Formats: sequence, structure tokens, C-alpha cells
Amino acid sequence: MTKLILHHYDFSNYSEKVRLALGFKGLAWRSVVIPPIAPKPDLTPLTGGYRRTPVLQVGADVYCDTTLILRELERRFPTPTLFPVDLAAIAEAITYWAENRLFRPISLYVSGANLDFLPAGLQVDRSIMRGLPSPSPETMQRATERNAPLVRVQLPRIEAMLSDGRPWIAGHAMTVADLAIYHALWFFTARSPRLLPEIAPFERINAWMSCICAIGHGEATPLSSAHALGIATDAVPKAPREPMCFDEDPGLGTMVRIRADDYGRDPVEGKLIFLDAGEIAISREDPRVGTVAVHFPRLGYDLRPL
Repeated sequence: MTKLILHHYDFSNYSEKVRLALGFKGLAWRSVVIPPIAPKPDLTPLTGGYRRTPVLQVGADVYCDTTLILRELERRFPTPTLFPVDLAAIAEAITYWAENRLFRPISLYVSGANLDFLPAGLQVDRSIMRGLPSPSPETMQRATERNAPLVRVQLPRIEAMLSDGRPWIAGHAMTVADLAIYHALWFFTARSPRLLPEIAPFERINAWMSCICAIGHGEATPLSSAHALGIATDAVPKAPREPMCFDEDPGLGTMVRIRADDYGRDPVEGKLIFLDAGEIAISREDPRVGTVAVHFPRLGYDLRPL
């Protein structure tokens, strides 16, 4: 039986995206709560230094980035689907907008306005992830003020997406687009109700958010990080599927470095064992867990031979 382990923390919006996907698919999973800021000593042996949250572990296979995590859940558990054939293309286009143009200003606005509700050191850690200096309170205040209008001009667009009476963002069925927009708006509620007045006037948004919230998170069971490491140690990575490589790609078996191309760019190194249109996988050795396979999406990540 496939045992899913999610490494996450409570107010991580991207973790909420995956938790809801697990609930939508009615899955049982084991919950490892990790620190929201570095260091993460019991996660690094699995990821090789990848900084973002969440991470999905299945035995000795470790999946990074929610884009790939949702695809892997879909591959393993195809029903109910988050990628219906007739809506998948538009849903993924909406997802790209939501995660590249909607979430960032929401994150900066909400984080600045709720600074007193956030863990100490969080903003310093996030600045390090983006290669920026530690922010002063004045810098945070200016970022909050700059981004509030960028949030407010986009909320009516989400309301308009639902204006024809459709139940879900892309149409007749729930898709990844719903999760992508929801986890951004969920940030208004994750730590404090202070900014709820920003979304209160939007009746369709609030009704739609209530439907998604009702999905729940599936069946979660707590698991210690030490136990998760033991599971990886006792397992072996799955055999790679048939690859699909381009002529310009590094050859399978090459030692490579992979890192995100926007932020959280800590490099992860290992032997390239799989490539296709949507995924990169590398094999790496760690003294605490032995051999693990770490999986990344192809898009959004920079892959280079060492």
C-alpha cells in the first residue's frame, strides 16, 4: 500500500494546497510538521537542501514543489481528477497566473499587515531565500502599502470568473486552478482574521471558498521526523519510468545540479536518473538515509551538469 508522508507546517499556504488535494482525493496520509524557517535538520537528508515547503515523501522518493506533487498524486490516484480533460489546459493557465501574479502581492500585503502574528525570524528567512537583505519594519511597511492595491485590483477578477454561475473556477468541475487561487486567498485567514474585510464584499468568492474548505484534508496521522527518515532508510527509490529527453538535455547518469529559477535557489546535486516533459529526478546519497530519489518539475527549475 502506498504511504504518503507530507512534510509541512500549519500556516504554509502551499501546504494547504496539497492538504486540500489529499482531501479531495480522499487519501490517508502521514503528517510530519517541519520548522517554518531554516535550519530543517530532519528534512535536508531527504531533499539535499531544497528549502521550500511542502515536500511529499513516498518511501525513498521525495517530491518537491506543489506543481509536481499534485501531478504525482494524480498519477497515483487518478480519480477523482484535478485535471479533467476538457478543463486541464485552461486550469493550468489560470494556475500560472494565480501563483505568479496573484499570490506574491497577497503574500507581501498579508505578511506585512500581520507581522505580529508571524513567527520570529520568518521575514529574515524569506529574504534570505530571495537573496535580499533582512527587512526593517519600515521596509515591510512600504512593501505592505505597495502591494495592497495590487491585491485589490485582482479580487474583482476572481469574482468575475464565477459570475456566470459556474461552481468552480475553470468550469463545471474542480481543478488545480481552484487550489491555486484558494491557497492564495486562504493566506488572508491563515494566521489572523485582521484582513478578512478585504474579501468580505465578494459573495461569489466567499461561497466558493466555503465549498473548498468543506473538502477537508483527508485522513492525517501524525508522524515524527525521525520515523520518516527511518522509512526512507528502509526503502529504495522506485524504478524510473521510460524517459523523454531532448538532445540538449544532460544524459541520464550525469552528475547534475538543480535549483529553482526564481527564489529558494539552494542547489541540490545528484545523478540524473529521469527526465520527461514534466519531471526531473536525481539520485543522491545521504549518510542518514542512504539512497533517495528527489523529484522536481521540469518547468521552473534550472538543470545543469556539474
